[in-house]
Parts: sequence; structure tokens; C-alpha cells
Amino acid sequence: MDSTGWSRRRFVGVLAGGSAAAALPACDKAPGPAASPAPEASTSPSREARRPSGPRPLYLGTYTSAEGGGKGIGLAEYDPASGRITGTGTLTGVGDPSYLAIHPDRRTLYAVDEREDGAVTAVRLSDRKVLGSRSTGGAAPCHLSVHPGGRWLFSANYGSGSVAVHPIGASGALGERTDLVTHSSPPPGPGQEGPHAHQIVTSPDGGHVLAVDLGTDTVYTYRLDEKAGRLTEVTRARTRPGAGPRHLTFHPGGRYAYLADEVDNTVAVCSYDPASGRVRVGEAQSTGTGPGTSYPAQILVTPNSRYAYLANRGHNSLTRYAIEADGARLRLLDTVPVDGDFPRQIALSPEGTLLFAANQKSSTVTVFHVDGTSGALRRAGEPFSSPVAVCALPL
Repeated sequence: MDSTGWSRRRFVGVLAGGSAAAALPACDKAPGPAASPAPEASTSPSREARRPSGPRPLYLGTYTSAEGGGKGIGLAEYDPASGRITGTGTLTGVGDPSYLAIHPDRRTLYAVDEREDGAVTAVRLSDRKVLGSRSTGGAAPCHLSVHPGGRWLFSANYGSGSVAVHPIGASGALGERTDLVTHSSPPPGPGQEGPHAHQIVTSPDGGHVLAVDLGTDTVYTYRLDEKAGRLTEVTRARTRPGAGPRHLTFHPGGRYAYLADEVDNTVAVCSYDPASGRVRVGEAQSTGTGPGTSYPAQILVTPNSRYAYLANRGHNSLTRYAIEADGARLRLLDTVPVDGDFPRQIALSPEGTLLFAANQKSSTVTVFHVDGTSGALRRAGEPFSSPVAVCALPL
């Protein structure tokens, strides 16, 4: 790649690491997944008895252009009681699907094509038909999300530091891009040569769209014109110089969010004002990983609002935090080995009872049971082999 930023991203893990594990068997015509019940609004200790007993679908992102990488989107099932994963095939025809998202109606899967000529692809889940791809207008898209209304898809172009908007049709297919916004200011932070948009997500109240940019040390807040599909910036929040913000997750209450900073190995509690969209970034906090480079990747919050988990790629661990003061405070509890190498992305099952860690360099997915009372993590069996695992999406 001729982009310095894209090269740095490759260095931080896209192609680095050991040999890949055995690929899932190709099974393009495998039967579609069973319909999944909608997730409940909260998690409680009694939910153990209410968890669905049948197998649930799991989709796995990879890099098809990496040595030992996958052939497309990995198809699997998991047992919601035991956490055991079973591979069922591969959905081919999508290049470098490193991040995945599901439509609110659960009928369509979306994937980034993380390449220099970036694109986003839609897949109909009933028959696993690829509905087509659309250009993101930028390089190396690494994150995407669907607006809660189900009519717009947002994507973040890491290589070019821009965010894109695509309309979603009634069939789930994508239309031509309606907007592309490049983060041209403020200037890049220390050690960065330009903007690097790493995430774009809608606030819980639905009123704003927030973009996290690692290169400019900034969280941008936009309003979406839901008729035209265009973004208008309303405010921005700066982190401390050189923090390298990567991923932001909201507390279910909607007034606070938690920011993972990749470059300086910290997290921060942010306040969010639904009326103005203003984000205020709090003081940097420890990840509990000690000195050295850890590359925090993603932070999650349990549906019951009591705990948060941070994936640490260099330390190969998950940090557990207690959430206190109605979301205003994180208290570090411990770190747990991930039993894999370079946990690029983590995800909770819809009930919040299982946590999945996609380990890029070891080509594995580790599953943990989540204790509803203490938030403690307990490994659910041996890690599952999946080629260059960079995303796990349990439904």
C-alpha cells in the first residue's frame, strides 16, 4: 500500500503474527442460519435460566489478502449455554471483510472491504446472497455501523481519515454513497501523518453520529439528515495529544461513554450531552497492563450496565472494570489472559452471558462465560481456530 497510515495499520497487526490455523471448510451453499430472537434489554443473574438453548449464528471477519487468511466471511454456530463454536462454512465473494455489522431487522449482514480502494458489501442472510458492494470513497475502511432506523450505513476509512454514508434499500442492499466527510482538522497528533478514522457510531438517543479519529486525537459529533443522508458537524472533542483514540462505547444510560486509546495505552470516561451532542473526555486511566505497548483495541459494556471489558492486544488480555456512579466512573478490577495472540475485537452475545475475543495473530476465537453478578470471566473450553480472526459477530 502506498499510504503511510495504511502501512502502519498493517504493521500493528494486519499481516503480523504467526501462522494461521486451518480454515473453515468452504460451504457457500450451506443452509442459512435459524432466525434469532431479539436481544433482551438487560442482563441479570437469573438470565442463565432464560438463555436460548439452540445453536446461534456466529459470523467471523478476516483478511483474505493476508498470508494464511480466510477465503471470505467465516460461518459458524455457537451454543449459548456452553459457548462451544462449530464451523459451518465460508461465505466467499467478499474481500478483506475485517469488520461486520448486522441490520436491526437481522436480515442483512454488512462487511467492510478493508482495501486501499475501500468498499462496503451487503449480504442477505436468508440465502447468503451477496447483494453488491459500494465504494466508501476512501482507503482501508475498518469499521461500519447501521443507523438505528435501518436506512443508513456508516463506515470509517482509516487510511484516508474519512467517514461515509450509504443508503440502505428495502431489500437491505446499499445505494450509492450520499456523503463523505474527511477529517481535515485539527492537525494530526504526535507521531501521526494524517487523520485515521477508526469508528463511527450512533449515540443511544439517536440524535447524533460520532466518529473517533486516531490520527487527529479527536471525537467528532455530527447530525444526520435522515432524508438526504448527509452529515453536519456540530462539535468535536479532543483527547490529550498522542492518545490515539480508537473505539468508543456508550453506557446504556446514554449520558456517558468509554474511550479506548490505542497509542498511549489508556481509557477515559466521557460525558455526553444528548441535546448538544457535546462530548467531554475525562482523565486518562490505566488499562492495568503495566509498562510497554499494549494497543488497546475495543471496550465493551455489559447490558446490565455493571461492567466494562477492554481488549489489550500487546498484553494479550482482557481488562475488567466495575462501572460506578451511574456510568460516571470506571474502577479497574483485574486483567484476564485471553488465551490467544492479539485480541483485535471483542463482542458480547445478545444476552451478555458470553464474551467472544477474535485473536488476529493466533487465528483463534476465545469464548468466555460472563458472570452476571461479579462480571468475572471464565473461559469456555479451548479457543476455536479461525483464519486471521479479526472480528466475531454473535447473534
